[in-house]
Amino acid sequence: MTHPLTSSDFLAEQAIHRDIAVIDVGSNSVRLVHFRVEGRSLWPIFNEKVMAGLGRGVHDTGKLHPEGREIALRALKRFQRLLDAKGVSDRHVVATAAVRNASDGPDFIEAVAERTGLVVRVLSGADEARLSAMGVGAGIPDADGLMGDLGGSSLELTGLDGGLPARGVSTSLGPQEMLGDGPMDEASLVASIDAQLLATGQLTGQGGRFYAVGGAWRALGQLAFARFGYPLNVVHEFALTAARADELARLAQRLSPASLRGTAGVSSRRVATLPYAALLLRRIMHHGRFDKLVFSAYGVREGVLAAGLPPALLALDPLIAGAEAMARPNAPTPDFGRALARWLVPAFGALETAFGEARDSALHEAATRLTDLGARHHPDHRADLARDVVLYAPFAGIAHAERVFLAAAIHYRYGGRRARLEDDPIFHLISEDQHNLAQMLGLSLRLGAKLSGRSPALLDRYTLSVEADVIRLEVDESVRDLYVERSVSLLDQLAAAVGRTGEVVYVTGQK
Repeated sequence: MTHPLTSSDFLAEQAIHRDIAVIDVGSNSVRLVHFRVEGRSLWPIFNEKVMAGLGRGVHDTGKLHPEGREIALRALKRFQRLLDAKGVSDRHVVATAAVRNASDGPDFIEAVAERTGLVVRVLSGADEARLSAMGVGAGIPDADGLMGDLGGSSLELTGLDGGLPARGVSTSLGPQEMLGDGPMDEASLVASIDAQLLATGQLTGQGGRFYAVGGAWRALGQLAFARFGYPLNVVHEFALTAARADELARLAQRLSPASLRGTAGVSSRRVATLPYAALLLRRIMHHGRFDKLVFSAYGVREGVLAAGLPPALLALDPLIAGAEAMARPNAPTPDFGRALARWLVPAFGALETAFGEARDSALHEAATRLTDLGARHHPDHRADLARDVVLYAPFAGIAHAERVFLAAAIHYRYGGRRARLEDDPIFHLISEDQHNLAQMLGLSLRLGAKLSGRSPALLDRYTLSVEADVIRLEVDESVRDLYVERSVSLLDQLAAAVGRTGEVVYVTGQK
């Protein structure tokens, strides 16, 4: 369970602000991610992948692929040099199934140390399963169900309860272990897949959600964007019903390699194994009787990072922390967003919620932190630029419809027109009622900033409240001369967004 940030939380967060590198030596690729850790927000500021193919042939020869070994060593040397130049000394290097399973894995680890000075930790299957699940929990804090992390040589399965991992297992269901050199024999593969899946005991009595992690399954998400006409091309927390997931997997199995290769976002290196990844997904969804498939961009690398952070920090809401970290450098008055969040509570407490009380609270907190996101943009383009940043930012802890809601609120905060969003298919992912509440939220942010000049002390001289037919603004007589025509217009606009009229009342000595 996550909680909104408080002022004391923020001070605690600021003590944890550092750069951390995670290098993942996998069966297919070797990847470096340089994270900027700002409190609870984990920003990937540099991300580079080299397709080494270390695990090719391990199933048959018992050894790492010779060419892949050299490619991996060169990649690791490059990563070491880059991190030295950047001054990033906090480094975590992990290796997974290919190195774990190969007889010459220890020799490879020694060669890495000699050539680069990097110390590689070889994860056990249980460690890999646990860390992958921790990564999913870091990116989707309320995750409940089963996580599956598909790599080149293995598949890890781990239960999740409120974002926390249960017992996990590692299987040999990666494509490098399961596929030979000839055409894919679906019948024999199904038998082998089913035997391993059922032997894990992880799929018994599941239901609920399956969280898909790994490059092959992310490629399936990209295929869905292209073939289903889905407008918001963000893989993290992209969700499909079980029926739609089955349709996608069957599509991936029957498309030609040329068609798959021509799909935006699908790497040509994924084409050969994508039909297998689709078949495996179908068998998991079938045996687990899952209702929904959810894609996660967070996995073992984020899990390695999260494992080193204090549990109290991980319990904070990552969306609010991410919004704070993103917008604070641009904010003329950095703490104004927190004051604005408190100011909005009375008004929105009287309205129907968009996503439920808890989620609305988090979204309002995030929106107020983002209220000055466009402060340094040209006034003519603030609405478009700030809105699109929110749509595509690497925020954690936000579902797609919530992301659209938040982007709409920021659009209206900067005076964007409703017609601009109504013509955009992305904004059809929220209902009209949700859109109305997003518009009111954005206009409330705009009004609060306008009334107070972003001064928390002045903002406290106004009270915004909602009744059956009226949105009322109480203005303390001490700031009467600050309430001018533009503010009147903004109050009328936000009241109209939820079918009410605006009313101004002047009060004396109540602040």
